[in-house]
Amino acid sequence: MDHRWGFLIGFLGAVGLLGSGHGGQQPPETAAQRCFCQDEVPDGIKSASYKYSEEASNIEECEQAERLGAVDESLSEETQKAVLQWTKHDDSSDNFCEADDIQSPDAEYVDLLLNPERYTGYKGPDAWKIWNVIYEENCFKPQTIKRPLNPLASGHENTFYSWLEGLCVEKRAFYKLISGLHASINVHLCARYLLQDTWLEKIWGHNITEFQQRFDGILTEGEGPRRLKNLYFLYLIELRALSKVVPFFERQDFQLFTGNKVQDAENKMLLLEILHEIKSFPLHFDENSFFAGDKKEANKLKEDFRLHFRNISRIMDCVGCLKCRLWGKLQTQGLGTALKILFSEKLIANMPESGPSYEFHLTRQEIVSLFNAFGRISTSVKELENFRNLLQNIH
Repeated sequence: MDHRWGFLIGFLGAVGLLGSGHGGQQPPETAAQRCFCQDEVPDGIKSASYKYSEEASNIEECEQAERLGAVDESLSEETQKAVLQWTKHDDSSDNFCEADDIQSPDAEYVDLLLNPERYTGYKGPDAWKIWNVIYEENCFKPQTIKRPLNPLASGHENTFYSWLEGLCVEKRAFYKLISGLHASINVHLCARYLLQDTWLEKIWGHNITEFQQRFDGILTEGEGPRRLKNLYFLYLIELRALSKVVPFFERQDFQLFTGNKVQDAENKMLLLEILHEIKSFPLHFDENSFFAGDKKEANKLKEDFRLHFRNISRIMDCVGCLKCRLWGKLQTQGLGTALKILFSEKLIANMPESGPSYEFHLTRQEIVSLFNAFGRISTSVKELENFRNLLQNIH
């Protein structure tokens, strides 16, 4: 099987296992079944749960979080020279959207390969406050309606999903996208968790206990499987956006500028190959039902979406962990770019074959965010398969 289809095939298999189960008497549920809403699990890798040492003291946790959450700001001399070339190239382009903060004296270029997304120790009330503000201020939700399992809210109300289902399809989709992004980030942290930290070595791997606490159907009172379904919804949205934006990257004038013409041509060829594979995916999300009503109301709702995503990006600036802030902003902007693409279908179709594209344009920052965000979502889908296999023998 062609390895490029891996993330598509993995997604199809995962969706199939998310369906409803069969009737009749069933054996006791496993942890995998509670998280993934299934009664039958295909044979796969079986592994016992990891064992963990007792939780360290608060002082040790703070020191560890500061150390793990630090960003490696080092750049090679070659990369520094390339960045200067990229900036000159981008400044000479007719950009439709200005890259956020790119001219700020506080802006820094970071090598993402040196700063992988993984557990940093950033958790507890501070992390919850960030996500709480994101949901409360940006998901079209009245303050009187409390989200399930919100530790910052007093009492427990069962009116959340009846309220959510009463919203228009666009606003429901917005909430699901934010929930899916939140779930995806949690999957990354559970999959690359610090299992052992000694002076000799650090061991990273899958933390099954953490995964269960976030997604087990019983432990989360049914909320965990909903979160995972929203993650798949996010995956479909970003996949659809990539299929729609192919004409922008196919234009003769477009290049992934690195300063090396041979490498630029090769990179563009590889990019188009991936995008055409994505475009051939047979089960793309149909976004035609979005913003299909009154034109004035639809435009107002689109603007609300744009402003809400900009606000979420600003909220991410308040994240205390630098590495968490880096990846949170990157994935938020990637999702915002995906929505920008879906909202610009006619503009993309009307782009000239050559010369500057004034009505639709993606900045370098948006392109980097778009593909890195999709890479993170694809990784989440793959990691769900790994966790499902690890949880099969746990009850």
